[in-house]
Amino acid sequence: MKIERIALHQIRMPLVHFFETSFSRTYSRDIILVEVTSEGITGWGEVTAGENPFYNEEWTDSAWLILKNYAGPRVLGRELDSPEDVYPLTAHIRGHNMARGGLEVAVWDLEARRNNVPLWKQIGGGARREIPCGVSIGIQDSVEQLLEKIQHELDAGYQRIKMKIKPGWDVDVVRQVRERFPAIKLMADANSAYTLADIDHLKKLDDFYLMMIEQPLSHDDIIDHAVLQSKLQTPICLDECLRDAHQAEQAIRLKACGIINIKLGRVGGFREAKRLHDVAQAAGIPVWCGGMLEAGIGRAHNVALASLPNFVLPGDVSASKRYWKRDIIRPEVETTPHGTIELRDAPGFGYDLDTDYIRSIAVREDVVS
Repeated sequence: MKIERIALHQIRMPLVHFFETSFSRTYSRDIILVEVTSEGITGWGEVTAGENPFYNEEWTDSAWLILKNYAGPRVLGRELDSPEDVYPLTAHIRGHNMARGGLEVAVWDLEARRNNVPLWKQIGGGARREIPCGVSIGIQDSVEQLLEKIQHELDAGYQRIKMKIKPGWDVDVVRQVRERFPAIKLMADANSAYTLADIDHLKKLDDFYLMMIEQPLSHDDIIDHAVLQSKLQTPICLDECLRDAHQAEQAIRLKACGIINIKLGRVGGFREAKRLHDVAQAAGIPVWCGGMLEAGIGRAHNVALASLPNFVLPGDVSASKRYWKRDIIRPEVETTPHGTIELRDAPGFGYDLDTDYIRSIAVREDVVS
């Protein structure tokens, strides 16, 4: 196929409730949508970068420039044998996986529509027809507010609770959560808020039989995580520091983790996500699908990804209504009463675009030349 047109759309969507991690509090999302066209068929992708360069080096404005001036022109007009060709065409761009990944996943969606198959089938997924869902709950203004939110999500059927932690909001808070909910699947996500100087403090989390502690140390570290994992009973889950399959291989060799979070944007799209999935599966390391406060397109892509066989743990793929009063797709992503999302058989990512709404919340639009 030949990519004949690449259009960029930046939209702004207010969150239903603020979302706070160890590094920032977010009230709304500025999201870039990537539209690619070939022979009258269009595919869509979503850039998962945040509004500020806090999760990694990328942010909305940087992603726009990378797509418009670097990644987009290298793909526009090129004959592609498959969507897998997009990653190597942009690989010499250092970093900026989220911008590159937003373009790559759009081409996968396009190819699925050209073949009249659902995206999950195009990427080789379908190991399960229902995706087990967990939720990520940010740092709250009070412990009681956190406990109420956890109860609300459990009542909605979600199978796993992830709570954000940071120094001053960690051991005592986790203890109170465990006292209230002694049997739930619970994990803690630190978003790189600690150092090896905190080993003794982090060891206290072993008392609460957590599923995992996600990325407790630096966003670009593997070696210190190996040291920390040797001191903890609780499995460490790596997120920010694994940007490709090779880094995952290194982490596994060093015994730096027992679980891996795979995010499409972080690794640059489906091609590398599948490679990382296969590396982890061969090593017996379970994976799960992480979330980045995606709108409907990115959420639907995550559902497809999570249907690969080694995604055996509930991920951060939840219903649209948890984040948005109105999503950009129809129908919105919904969960079943038992906390799953069912795969859809419609071509591409499986949902219709709410184009009128997208236009109404657009901040800017441009076409790559």
